[in-house]
Amino acid sequence: MSTSTLFPTLRREISGLSVVDLADRFGTPSYVYDLATITARIADLRAFDTIRYAQKANSNIAILDRMRRQGVVVDAVSAGEIHRALAAGFCPRTQPRGIVYTADVFDQAALDLVVQHNIPVNIGSPDMIDQLGRVAPGRDIALRINPGFGHGHSQKTNTGGPQSKHGVWHEEIDDCLIRADRHGLTVTSMHMHIGSGTDIEHLSMVCEAMERACQQVGRTVTTISAGGGLPVPYRDEDSYVDIERYFGLWDTTRNRLQDQFGHTVELEIEPGRFLVAESGFLLAELRAIKQMGDNTFYLLDAGFNDLARPILYGAYHPISIAHRGGANAGELDVVVGGPLCESGDIFTQAEGGFVAKRRLPKAQVGDIVVLEVAGAYCFAMSSNYNSKFRAAEVMIEGGQAKLIRRRETPADLLAAECIPE
Repeated sequence: MSTSTLFPTLRREISGLSVVDLADRFGTPSYVYDLATITARIADLRAFDTIRYAQKANSNIAILDRMRRQGVVVDAVSAGEIHRALAAGFCPRTQPRGIVYTADVFDQAALDLVVQHNIPVNIGSPDMIDQLGRVAPGRDIALRINPGFGHGHSQKTNTGGPQSKHGVWHEEIDDCLIRADRHGLTVTSMHMHIGSGTDIEHLSMVCEAMERACQQVGRTVTTISAGGGLPVPYRDEDSYVDIERYFGLWDTTRNRLQDQFGHTVELEIEPGRFLVAESGFLLAELRAIKQMGDNTFYLLDAGFNDLARPILYGAYHPISIAHRGGANAGELDVVVGGPLCESGDIFTQAEGGFVAKRRLPKAQVGDIVVLEVAGAYCFAMSSNYNSKFRAAEVMIEGGQAKLIRRRETPADLLAAECIPE
């Protein structure tokens, strides 16, 4: 068996509760989140003045509620996420503001909600300034700046540089200030985010770019946001960013701006993956074992409709086995896939769609396969492809497993559809 201490390939429990019992109680596939892990990651970031969770990573309202109780506020990127934040009890009028809308465009529904609830906007495109200013002049706004460079674990998660659609190009700050003045809008906050899963060297470059951008805007700036992108381990050789060092870089930048502006500058961080990824486990049942040439396939009742990151980015997720009965001796190299009518429905693949093998314990049909580090961008990206029902979600809190989203039903699948006369 694997000797890994970080990601063992045999798993009997999650937060003290039996994996098999959880699968039997809630069915498969199901997502299970360990709240204690989220709480620990929140504690890691307490040095920052404000922790603003990027809820697109995992937006279940029970998770949002528990974060709110710990003093975390949220970022919303759509009208739907604004509704989720409101349902979870966040108030846009608190200090720090409980909800901030961050996007590169307004659709009409989002603009209406922003105006109705007086939600601050983190502007990602110059046109948004005019669109907001025409209906809500005189408000404070933030600018999300694209500093001209980016980084991330995949080109698809790189959110900076000329190939990224995100943010206001750093050379257009003056144009944004002119537009803001036209509508009586004041730039009071500045934000940068260059990508997910980046490293300390690239993250530190953002500090320098932020200082230059803030100097260009001037003394109206009272808050800076370090954005997100903090990586978490998915493999045994992965490591965390040195949070103390990272905070120190941003704190130094903030202090220099305070000295230049003559007033306090608040420091926010906007984690998504960092808070929730490690808390999550996707439980699936092994439904078939088959030999295809030299490849042994473990086929599960979960597919890329449940967890799309491998097919999207070639993302790696640790995988473990929970045996129902006696364990089979030994390991073997297997390909792990799902039930969908797609050749790409493979969890063990590299970017570009290349099928890879994984060394896992021998298992039998009926055993539970656990896809780990599955709390971020997993259920949130799930779909009804192949008319599959979306999975249940479960939160472990205080040693108890609590259902926070029931499994979908045929009625849910068809609720929005109709056959016209």
